[in-house]
Order: sequence, then structure tokens, then C-alpha cells
Amino acid sequence: MNRAAATGSLALALASALTLSACGGSGGAGVAADAEQTLTVWAMGTEGEKLGDVAKEYEKTHSNITVKVTPIGWDVAHQKLVAAAAAGKLPDVVQMGGTYLGEFADMGVLEPVDTKTFKEADFFPAAWQQGSYHGTAYGVPWYVDTRVLFYRTDLAKKAGLDKAPATMAELSSAAQAYREKAGTKWGLSIQPRGLDTVQSFYPFLYSAGGAVLDDDGKPVVNSPAAVRALENYGGFFRKDLSDKSVQPGYDVTKDFNTGAVPMFLGGPWMTGLLDENYPDLKGKWAIAPVPADKASVSMAGGSSLAVSADSEHKAAATEFIASLADAKGQADWFERTNDLPAHKGAWESGELAKDPALQIWRAQMDTAKTPPSQPRLTEITSKVDAAIESVTQGKSGAKAALDKAQSQIEGLVK
Repeated sequence: MNRAAATGSLALALASALTLSACGGSGGAGVAADAEQTLTVWAMGTEGEKLGDVAKEYEKTHSNITVKVTPIGWDVAHQKLVAAAAAGKLPDVVQMGGTYLGEFADMGVLEPVDTKTFKEADFFPAAWQQGSYHGTAYGVPWYVDTRVLFYRTDLAKKAGLDKAPATMAELSSAAQAYREKAGTKWGLSIQPRGLDTVQSFYPFLYSAGGAVLDDDGKPVVNSPAAVRALENYGGFFRKDLSDKSVQPGYDVTKDFNTGAVPMFLGGPWMTGLLDENYPDLKGKWAIAPVPADKASVSMAGGSSLAVSADSEHKAAATEFIASLADAKGQADWFERTNDLPAHKGAWESGELAKDPALQIWRAQMDTAKTPPSQPRLTEITSKVDAAIESVTQGKSGAKAALDKAQSQIEGLVK
């Protein structure tokens, strides 16, 4: 769901200077799963704070296992992971953000996934891809996130809109109608610049049929489809429908509540923020799929769970991950956190199967895309961030900006 501010270059520089003993794993069978032992687990952000409760429940049915969960802030996660990998001291189980996995798999510090225990077909394709590197899975999908359109239904009526925009052309028209007829300050909130602007751009890029990297990891960010997507994205700023001076840490839900912003593309956690912080807004907003260009395709984020190649507790670690990553475990995790399950079976019963709004998220995940794992993915996407900023700030055209990014990225792929 999140990415640390540290760049991938830090990890690459440190990793290149080190010989990591973990490359071959522990070399032995390790401790049996039924032996008395302690599992060390690192998890990030909110997940790190809440996983301890699940671990206590797990210990009740596994009296031989003590699970020691260490919460790590996303702002320092990358740095801590790099340092631990360099020292051969990664925990037995580690949460891997989507942009991390290729980097650490390339270092050789992660154990390949036991594909007899975890089946690719059980998970959303993008979630499994996010946990894979060069055709080998190193992370078991734990939860996913994607982006859908949040929009104010009450203001839509004032704007003369009777349904959510279903195409990118309709999205632009709706943004204009909100401003001109409903009196909103902006039409659509999308990120203009800064770290991870690319995540705001992905729904436009993927829906247009573009990508940063193709399935083989080759840079394709200046393709005609990508150029068209960035021209469309930049158009919201040229037409003064989106704010080009949004500051880091901006909370769009505040302006969504006041009506200054009537539409934004957001993740599943936004639902909880709106319900908790603005209960009076209930019934005045809804969600819809990403408006389609060639298709409606959003980004896939989230996290995987990986086992350290140096762990002496691989068997127990695999069993613990299995309890978190199966359909039952992920449905329980959704109840605790609102993180969307990566396991398709979790969506077959209960609220996940019956709630119409949740089905929008489910359908969006079926087509969601994620970049192929790369050791320097953070650096790669930073070049796209810069290209987007040059367009939204009126400093460059889309093709020139993406040609520059393409040239830069070609030197970073592996």
C-alpha cells in the first residue's frame, strides 16, 4: 500500500558492496515446524500494529510457537530492511511492499515461495506478479489495494450529472460540470508532482493501454498510449480543473467533505477515513470503477509476506504465512483492517460477497496491473514522477517528458 521515501539506489549501493550469506539459504533443513521455537516477524504501518493481535490468536492453537511481531514505520522500513539484509539478520517473516520485492529478491535474501502450499490460481494475477521476480515467486500475496473513483453524488445532481463518468472523456466533462454548475473549486483531485505521483497516474496510463515497463521489463513509457495518457492527465491542470500546487501530505478527504473537491481516485482505506471522520457525509458520495479509455484498468498495490533465505524456521514460517494468506485468514484480516484480500476465495462469502460497493473493488482488481518487479523500481518510477511534474506544471509536453524518462529508465532496468 505504501512506499518508503528512501530510494532504491541506497539499497543497490549497499548490496553491491556486500557478500550476502543468505544467497543460498541456511543450507540445512532447519527447525521442524512442530518444534518449540520463536518466529520473528516484521510488518509495516497499520499492519504492523494490528498483526500482533492475530499472532496471539495463532499462538493459542500452536502452543509450540511464539510469534514476535515488530511493527516498522513505512518511513524507515526500506532503510531497516537494507541494513538487516546486509547483516544477514532479516526476520523469519517479513512484509514486502510492492516496490521492494524485486530489490530484495535480486539480493538473494528471500526464500522462493513453496508453490505446493500456495497456488498462483488462488490469488489475483496482479497480486501474484507483484510477489514474483524473474518468474519465481518470493512473496505470498497478503492484501491488495487498487484505485477507484470517489465522487459526490449530491453535488453531481447540482451539476446535472445522473451517473458516474464511465469514460475518460466523461471524467473531463464531469469535472467541468462540477465547477461550472455545482460551484466546486476543482473538478478532480489528482497528484500534480512529488514522490509517487506515478501512482495517481497509473489508472490513466493502464486504461490507455500504456505501461512503464512491459511484461519482459523493457521500458515502454514513451509509447503512443502512454503519451496519450499523460496528455489527458495534464489536461486537467491546463483546464484548471485540478490543483497543480498540492503540497505533500495533502488530505483530499477534507476538501471532499467541504465540496471543494467533488471527485478523486483513491484506495480502499479512504472509505474508512470518510466514514470515521465525516459521518454526516454518508449518503452523499459513492464509488465507481476507473473511467475507461481503451478499458477500465487501475493499479494494483499491496504487500506480500516473504520468508528470509537465512531463516532456520522456514517450515514454521511457511505455516504461519499460510494462516494469514488463505481465504479465511484474509477475510479475517479484512475485518480487522479493511485491507482488501488478495486471495480470491475470501470474496466468496460474508460482506465481501454481498456488499455492492465492495464488488466494485473486486471487479477493479480483476483487471488491475502492476509493474514487473525490478531491483531499482523506485528509481525507475521516480523518472516518471519527474515527467508528470514537468507536464502538470506546464514546463514540457507529454511526448518530450516521456522521451526523457524513457532514456533515463533504459539505464536502470535489469
